[in-house]
Amino acid sequence: MESIFHEKQEGSLCAQHCLNNLLQGEYFSPVELSSIAHQLDEEERMRMAEGGVTSEDYRTFIQQPSGNMDDSGFFSIQVISNALKVWGLELILFNSPEYQRLGIDPINERSFICNYKEHWFTVRKLGKQWFNLNSLLTGPELISDTYLALFLAQLQQEGYSIFVVKGDLPDCEADQLLQMIRVHQMHRPKLIGEELAQMKDQRVQTVDSDEQTLEVNDGPGILDGEEEDLQRALALSRQQIDMEDEEADLRRAIQLSMQGSSRNIPQDVPQTSGAQLSSEELRKRREAYFEKQQPPQQEDPPAQLSHPREAPTTGSRAVGSDTGDTSEEDMLQAAVTMSLETVRNNFITEQKK
Repeated sequence: MESIFHEKQEGSLCAQHCLNNLLQGEYFSPVELSSIAHQLDEEERMRMAEGGVTSEDYRTFIQQPSGNMDDSGFFSIQVISNALKVWGLELILFNSPEYQRLGIDPINERSFICNYKEHWFTVRKLGKQWFNLNSLLTGPELISDTYLALFLAQLQQEGYSIFVVKGDLPDCEADQLLQMIRVHQMHRPKLIGEELAQMKDQRVQTVDSDEQTLEVNDGPGILDGEEEDLQRALALSRQQIDMEDEEADLRRAIQLSMQGSSRNIPQDVPQTSGAQLSSEELRKRREAYFEKQQPPQQEDPPAQLSHPREAPTTGSRAVGSDTGDTSEEDMLQAAVTMSLETVRNNFITEQKK
């Protein structure tokens, strides 16, 4: 099959592809076919001029576009027929009464040229097998001998004009090779439009498959990573909130402590800063505070009179203490404990509000 020459469709140059596929080589170009078309136009013009250049028919002919070619690349049957005359080949209409009277079996012919709505293509025998060399196909299509007559009949039913190519075709490599071997075709070639559409669908399906694969393979991992980042951010946020709450509670406790301390200061003691008071004044105020906090003492029993306590000569001993060896440090610890108790009570009261 690779040895078979097969031009694929380009633009509207199906007549060129038809001729080259028939002759199995690049024998004609659009320029050469255009030259043949212009030659045919000039011959027709000269025949029309025989009736007079001033005649209505001649003026009408001159104003009309060429019937042998157009700007799209279409060429008429006259152009194809004149191109084949160069090789000594002739076209005969397959369904004409003259040819039908000959009763020739299509299998015994060498090639056909088919036309429908300005599209031309070749059906040719190479070696001992028939091939559809339509330029709209992605490659040559193998046609069995038993199917050839049915294939041509189907074309006629669809409106095709079929021409039998009479004469000796030029030798070609594919014809010589296929005289010795027979080919088998597993799959019929598709139309170029069908192949392009299928390739487009395959590309779309490939893209969709790749996206789905990406979602399946990478999606959960990405989601897990995002979820971990989210959980980490939430944890940090909660820690920050807890720290802010603790700081707020600490500030409130300090504020309440200051308020509680100010409420516990005796009203008759002037509130001056610690930097302005001497150590003696601080001691006196502390002793005065503890004296107010202590309950009224009962008189010592007679048994204790025999062991009188020494009255403190300095502020290092508390007044009215139950134990005889209470030091100033013990009194300070008791004051701190009472202060913390007061702060806790005030804080609980504030929370209940």
